[in-house]
Amino acid sequence: MAEYVLFTDSTTDLPVELVQEMQVEVMPLVFTLGGKNYRNYPDNRELSPKEFYDRLRAGEVSTTSQINQADFLDTFTPVLEQGKDILYLAFSSGLSGTFNSARLAAEDLREQFPERTIEVIDTLQASMGEGLAVYYAACLKNEGKSLREVADWFVENRQSICAWFTVDDLMFLKRGGRVSGAAAVAGTLLGIKPVLHVDEEGKLIPMEKVRGRKASLDALVKHFAASTYDRSEQVVFVSHGDCLEDCRYVADKIAALGVKRVCISTIGPVIGAHSGPGTVALFFRAEKR
Repeated sequence: MAEYVLFTDSTTDLPVELVQEMQVEVMPLVFTLGGKNYRNYPDNRELSPKEFYDRLRAGEVSTTSQINQADFLDTFTPVLEQGKDILYLAFSSGLSGTFNSARLAAEDLREQFPERTIEVIDTLQASMGEGLAVYYAACLKNEGKSLREVADWFVENRQSICAWFTVDDLMFLKRGGRVSGAAAVAGTLLGIKPVLHVDEEGKLIPMEKVRGRKASLDALVKHFAASTYDRSEQVVFVSHGDCLEDCRYVADKIAALGVKRVCISTIGPVIGAHSGPGTVALFFRAEKR
């Protein structure tokens, strides 16, 4: 069986400790803040999440850039030259052009390295939903499964990864076109908190509205309780936009339901630029999204 490297990108929002545990290579996307470009590495070496969110709260606006084709060529070529294959699990095509850039790079590289296998798969997920997908793939790889076996399992099971979000500031969703300006203003005045879901096409869609922060956090737990199976085997990821206390509130409630493992991480700047401070997100497996 040929040796292969498992790649993903920084929108997985995986903490560096878990990246090392999983033995996965993470490619950084780029975000811009205050006129300066930063790479979103898992270890946050260029800008801490705390500073990033503080600057958003102070009124600064951040924009993001996908990984381009040249970046993929530069990163993948040395691996292929070493005689290794590549499995790349990408940020949802419903939210970014990163997957398409990787796909085009893979087409070019297959011509240069016809003896190598280069598999690019759309996770149809974001943040730690993408991270959870990569976690399961990494577990299979570390069990000795071949690239083909992992890729086939992933394509068959990717719709089982569920993602539920709630945000604290509707204005960030307004900027991203998720809610109208009028709805954002009205919702803010009334204390309305949206609960959002990543659908089967990998797009973030509003699902319900609740009044009050605690109710929105409880709604995440409600969706987990209503759709999960075999909880004793569940690995659950919870991420947050610089609101650790609220994240722990959700994580503790999930842990109390008897799951196998709960992992907490910060939502990185690429996702956080669009969701804003105060976002809490919950990721798990179910029979369907």
